[in-house]
Amino acid sequence: MGPELSVVIPLLDEALNVEALCRELTETLEAWGRSFEVVLVDDGSTDDTFARLSRLHAADPRLRVIRLRRNFGQTAAFSAGFAHARGRLIVTADGDLQNDLRDIPRMVKKLEEGYDIVCGWRKDRKDPWLSRRLPSVLANALISRATGVRLHDYGCSLKIFRADVVKSLRLYGEMHRFIPAIASEQGVRTAEVVVNHRARQHGASKYGISRTVRVILDLATVKFLLSYSTRPLQIFGLIGLVMGSAGVLVTGWLAYVRLFEGQSIGNRPMLLFGILLLFTGLQLVTLGLLAEMQARTYHESQGKPTYHIRELLDGPDVVPDPASLSSANSAPDQALGEAEPVPVGRV
Repeated sequence: MGPELSVVIPLLDEALNVEALCRELTETLEAWGRSFEVVLVDDGSTDDTFARLSRLHAADPRLRVIRLRRNFGQTAAFSAGFAHARGRLIVTADGDLQNDLRDIPRMVKKLEEGYDIVCGWRKDRKDPWLSRRLPSVLANALISRATGVRLHDYGCSLKIFRADVVKSLRLYGEMHRFIPAIASEQGVRTAEVVVNHRARQHGASKYGISRTVRVILDLATVKFLLSYSTRPLQIFGLIGLVMGSAGVLVTGWLAYVRLFEGQSIGNRPMLLFGILLLFTGLQLVTLGLLAEMQARTYHESQGKPTYHIRELLDGPDVVPDPASLSSANSAPDQALGEAEPVPVGRV
């Protein structure tokens, strides 16, 4: 039987932090009193992070270590950790000790109120305003508006998930921060809890303002997947119909001018523009139809359902024989018919 809780933490050149990180984590979870494991993912560190992790693992086998061949990025590191996590609940956190791991029991308690995901909110964030906090505020507002899942802090890595929610996801690029939005397609319930945030003590931050561009590009992908992954014709077809209709109007007007007013239209730029609109609209509708076929091929070949079940109340696997049911129903009647009648006036 697996542990109740798995903590997944990606690490990149965090040799100065790993020992304090593991000590704080094990002390917190041991005091909490439930079974746990810690999955530490070394994402291609160039310092002695892995050597220290090896020593920690030898001293405590609850600390499991995954070493990637090179630096694949934080999203890939989280994916590797999710694949190897064995707990019913999965916690994610950063390895720089800025997340306060003592918030984990309180977040689990919130999850057990009936939620599927609980996200941390670094309300009093200990980071530079211009390079970290301002881009984060703008990105959170944009992501919340685009995805419809409104959170104050998408960038906080301290989150808790039910394992069946997060293990079914396929993450690419920088999409680990969009997990609550991507999982919303499954109909999950998400909550947010204010958590403590601490200043970095050792090492250098791996984040920068340049990552904002990649986040915006990934947001466009997430928005498309959430809105049109199973119905791409509705976006390509709609744009194609609008452009095709505009092309019909333009070419129709030019045909009227040529046929009824006798004017020459061969040298008019509007003729080429109308034809361009017609063919572009036709191509977009065709593209939407091809995308519909690909979407169906993907879901059917992967066995991926287009729905997600929260609970199932079901009966036994074996259907009872109707004859046995009828005999069971008639048995009480026979018993009543064979009972001794009670004389009137008898007490």
